[in-house]
Amino acid sequence: MVMHNVRSCHNVGSMLRTADGLGVEYVYLTGYTPYPKEAGDPRLFHLSSRTDARIAKTSLGAEKSVKWKHYDELYPVIEELRSQGYYIVALEQTVSSTSLSDFKQADKIALIVGSEVTGLDREILDFVDTCVEIPMRGKKESFNVSIAAAIALYHLKNF
Repeated sequence: MVMHNVRSCHNVGSMLRTADGLGVEYVYLTGYTPYPKEAGDPRLFHLSSRTDARIAKTSLGAEKSVKWKHYDELYPVIEELRSQGYYIVALEQTVSSTSLSDFKQADKIALIVGSEVTGLDREILDFVDTCVEIPMRGKKESFNVSIAAAIALYHLKNF
């Protein structure tokens, strides 16, 4: 799973907890996505401590049980995953996205989610293998990113 430019610590914590519950192998936190404290953390102590506490509020310890790493740049992460045989899937509504329920499973999938407000940039969508979306039945156009990630991950884990 890749979280790119997700702004909310609470969303990050929630998605880490979901990743733990669904057995996601690894989580990549890219761009300005906040991340828990790590060994040799380059951030100022008070900033990393505050961010860590906010993430922990919703992750409930999943930041310690899920393997994760922060990267400033997204594209090298995608290239690395692709070289390991992962099919890169963006969770985004586009004119050409496939309904999550119609998506044909690949053996190894890396799901990318983006900003709560703007989603994933067009350049990123052009760089992934495919886009999937969750069909909406009500008046709202989308779910909160942590809810959408949970729905997609649950479906992709093929339960």
